[in-house]
Amino acid sequence: MYPRIISLDEIQDNSLFLWGARQTGKSTLLKALFPKARYYDLLSSNLFRSLSRNPSLMREQLMLLPAGSIVIIDEVQKVPELLDEVHWLIQNQGLHFILCGSSARKLRRSGANLLGGRALSNTLYPLVSAEIDDFDVERALNYGTIPPHYLAKNPMRRLQAYIDDYIQQEIVAESVLRNLAAFTRFLEIAALSDTEIVNYTNIATECGVSAKTVKEYFSILEETLFGFMLPAYTHTVKRRVIQSPKFYYFDVGIPNYLLGRTPLKPDTTDYGHAFEHLMIQELRAFLDYNHSRKRLSYWRTSSGLEVDCIIGDAEVAIEFKSSTEVRKSQLKGLRAFVQEHPQAKCYVVARETYPRLADGIEIWPIRDFLTKLWSHEIVIP
Repeated sequence: MYPRIISLDEIQDNSLFLWGARQTGKSTLLKALFPKARYYDLLSSNLFRSLSRNPSLMREQLMLLPAGSIVIIDEVQKVPELLDEVHWLIQNQGLHFILCGSSARKLRRSGANLLGGRALSNTLYPLVSAEIDDFDVERALNYGTIPPHYLAKNPMRRLQAYIDDYIQQEIVAESVLRNLAAFTRFLEIAALSDTEIVNYTNIATECGVSAKTVKEYFSILEETLFGFMLPAYTHTVKRRVIQSPKFYYFDVGIPNYLLGRTPLKPDTTDYGHAFEHLMIQELRAFLDYNHSRKRLSYWRTSSGLEVDCIIGDAEVAIEFKSSTEVRKSQLKGLRAFVQEHPQAKCYVVARETYPRLADGIEIWPIRDFLTKLWSHEIVIP
């Protein structure tokens, strides 16, 4: 088991939701951290049928536990009615619950009891560099960092099985939509938009569905934790900026598989997209694991000047360049951004050998940057 950075120490005083895409290691983590906890695994067909028929059975089984006891319910979204029982047991028995799942979609759509703020929300992401000894950047860029895939001998076949499982378990089993063929096509087209500004109309044309349907498909990806939107930084001073979001799958291995773009070749457009994706993946996990309220965004002007990543209210601006030598002409976006936001600390992450300073902008090799990030030297959460 990889040592995970996420902390669940708040369980001593609170109940928790633990969300995360499939195979990010939620169950493995919880069993390792809380070996004595009462554990309900709703992937067990017998238990699922039993609690689906009679949710109050769980209350009866837990009534004799002492206050402060930890109870884990894995795949809680499969039986939303259990949350009413959880609510009662928190209030009346003083039990602490960890409610684990790969999607909150079914809970929200069914109007399930989300405990009214009585449970703190946490998300487990794919592995990050700080969790992996001898982190292999090239392997992560090609195959992603979902735990079972990172060191697998057959990562592409695993990714194929992973996507098939996602479609079956999250889409078909939950009867999320009717036109499965269009959604499957959409997954591939969305991969072409990975790291790019979303154009719903263009994607709809490619998929043969309406723009409204495409928006719903993206919503499904977000709600099932299979993808996320990166919003635009829209605090303007002089320049007119783009306000549409960018899209990313939750792990860089997913678009790599869908587009058949492995092995990635350095100094290509595909390599650059994967490089940006992996860095955004790390930054997103860093901010969330540190319970930061600082938002991750990107900045792009209508004239085409762009900065890949803005942290907080223009506190940090970062460009990702997959080249081995960053030229001054590649710093136009950062220079333009800092003209409007002089307080911003500017970085470039690249495949250079040594860190250096160019026009007041720090250029860092990938590994050095990641070490500084997880040491809280890039941004204070």
